[in-house]
Amino acid sequence: MKVILLADVKGQGKKGELVNVSDGYARNFLFPKKLAKEADAAAMTDLKNKEAAKKYKEDCEKAAAKELAEKLSTLTVTVTAQAGADGRLYGSVTSKDVAQALQEQFGITVDKRKIEMPESVKGFGSYSLTVKVYTGIQGKLTLVVKDK
Repeated sequence: MKVILLADVKGQGKKGELVNVSDGYARNFLFPKKLAKEADAAAMTDLKNKEAAKKYKEDCEKAAAKELAEKLSTLTVTVTAQAGADGRLYGSVTSKDVAQALQEQFGITVDKRKIEMPESVKGFGSYSLTVKVYTGIQGKLTLVVKDK
């Protein structure tokens, strides 16, 4: 019997999957516990519509992520820091500082954990950073560290 799972069932599948199980297992275990429903025409149509909506939403998110990645590659974020006499910073510039500067200067919100800094930024100059915008989509960002 073909059923659509309403919750994750160990050994059978994940929520929303169409699986083939024995009639007794479906009638005596899955249906009474509301873990599955029978895969009739209406349920199959509903499942296909949900899958199409999920795919559409994912495509929209990917398009927005690509647009953001392209926008980030044109931006230069400037962070000011205080340094000693030898030109080395007191502390270092972190991804949190970069995320705050990106929000303040351009109004773009990026999670600090998504910003990859190749080396610790402990001096003035220009640095190239990678920002993970979406799964498989990355943007390049230029960071300029200046003296106060």
